[in-house]
Amino acid sequence: MPPRNVPHLAPPNGPSDANLEGTKLNGDHASTQNQLPTHLYSRLSPHHILPDGTPDYLKLILLSRTYSPPLNMKETPLTKAVNLSAKLGNEIWLKREDMQEVFSFKLRGAYNFMCSLGKEERWKGVVTCSAGNHAQGVALAGYKLGIPCTIVMPVATPTIKWRNVERLGAKVVLHGDDFDQAKAECARLTKQYSLIYVPPYDDPLIIAGQGTIGMEILRQVPEPDLLDGIFASIGGGGLASGLCSYIKQVAPPSLKIHGVETYDGDAMSKSLGKGERVMLDEVGPFSDGTAVKIVGEEPFRICKNLLDSVELCDNDEICAAMKDIFEETRAVPEPSGALGLAGLKSYIVKNKLQGAGKRFVAVVSGANVNFGRLRFVSERADLGERREVLMSVTIPETPGSFLKFYSVIHPRAVTEFSYRLSSEATSEARASIFTSFLLSSKSTTGPTPEERKQAVETIVKDLKAGNMDAWDLSNDELSKDHARFLIGGKVEAANERVFRFEFPERPNALHKFLHNMHDAKTDKPWNISMFHYRNHGADLGKVLIGIQVPAHDHQAFDTFLEELGYPYSEETENRVYKKYLRL
Repeated sequence: MPPRNVPHLAPPNGPSDANLEGTKLNGDHASTQNQLPTHLYSRLSPHHILPDGTPDYLKLILLSRTYSPPLNMKETPLTKAVNLSAKLGNEIWLKREDMQEVFSFKLRGAYNFMCSLGKEERWKGVVTCSAGNHAQGVALAGYKLGIPCTIVMPVATPTIKWRNVERLGAKVVLHGDDFDQAKAECARLTKQYSLIYVPPYDDPLIIAGQGTIGMEILRQVPEPDLLDGIFASIGGGGLASGLCSYIKQVAPPSLKIHGVETYDGDAMSKSLGKGERVMLDEVGPFSDGTAVKIVGEEPFRICKNLLDSVELCDNDEICAAMKDIFEETRAVPEPSGALGLAGLKSYIVKNKLQGAGKRFVAVVSGANVNFGRLRFVSERADLGERREVLMSVTIPETPGSFLKFYSVIHPRAVTEFSYRLSSEATSEARASIFTSFLLSSKSTTGPTPEERKQAVETIVKDLKAGNMDAWDLSNDELSKDHARFLIGGKVEAANERVFRFEFPERPNALHKFLHNMHDAKTDKPWNISMFHYRNHGADLGKVLIGIQVPAHDHQAFDTFLEELGYPYSEETENRVYKKYLRL
């Protein structure tokens, strides 16, 4: 017999349990037999299959083993966000899945699935490949049910994550530099030992377990028939499809289900827009709980038919939502855990529903946040609320100009100033100032996009009247991540090209970059003329690099970038770079 703890088969769904912005999704509700992913229905009893061949999700959710012994899961609270409701002029409720024993909703589906295993399957054990919430859900379910579990994670998985899984009784196998290598090892061992793989989202029993959240919401919210919308994050689609499967069968048609994704992780949005599953080339790592390259087959089928819309949010909006949840609950969600609220707020602003008196629920899906991420969150939260402005201002290099500039900003609270003398003070010389300030010192949800635009235009106009030029940098990633920390000197570096990279925080990531650059086929090594690195949590580092590349080497350098395999963006023509960092 095989050992009781060995690894498994991972699906081609990307590294996590995890543009059609706001578009309504009206799919064809008639599914033909040859379109059904029937290979996913093998664990279902015949009486759990409808006449059209699809799972009977209402029955599966009502009969879910999620609440059964030995786990005996309790319902998570549905709490009213009193302050946020007052600020937005709508009734906002938070479904607190971050209060699960593993701080995530993932336990529901994993436990429901593992309860279905037979005696021999339980003896052999289960495996999964995850570095996130799914791993902890499987580990706790296995502990409660007495099922041996093996969780395969990349070598660079943060210690806090794999130790917590180990604490729950699972065997942790650290293998490979990245998730693809970990999945390959899982596939090999699963085939060798014929073990049961616990999928993170692409299975009817997983979906049914997550669907119990919808059942609880309708039981807990006052007057559920008057509820207007539920917002939930989408990674692989298990949570959203579970909500749709229950809500759409028991609630009035006026109750809409909205999925929320990031702009750099919009696999479901793109798939629904195209009418078939789309695999993303790259996925942004900030909302790691939803960082999935391709959604599941069954979640896609359900969402195509039942999901009302997909809202898209950026990282700054997620940070603002994390701050909102903290201020309401004194709990800190992970980025993907706050994604539902971020989408809800964006939906209200975009549809001009401030003060409309609508009733909405946001699912706070998890709270397994890396502590190192909080620095980035605190820096970006006010930008996400549109309360803070990041601005470049050019003023005369003469005595009194700095005070004159500040007088225009006052009494707004300044959050950052960066300035250095760039030339002798004369009537012709100009100085560049990098600054950020709050449009309002009040603790509010921030102005609308229109109000913010008008306020910034007024400030720029007032500065212009004082012989000062300014432009808004609040949406410029180079400025937010790097330039604000590099102000203080400009050089003329011949043939310099500038790039932003996102490096995975794993062994040898930077070494790989430097080594590959040195070995590139070129007349002589390229010179690094600028380097700025910032860690943005335990698993992500952002790097700004200036490299001197002669014109005849551009093709070789571009080939090097593609072969490197790290996400990058060229910033050589960026105004901030030209203004502050280059002569």
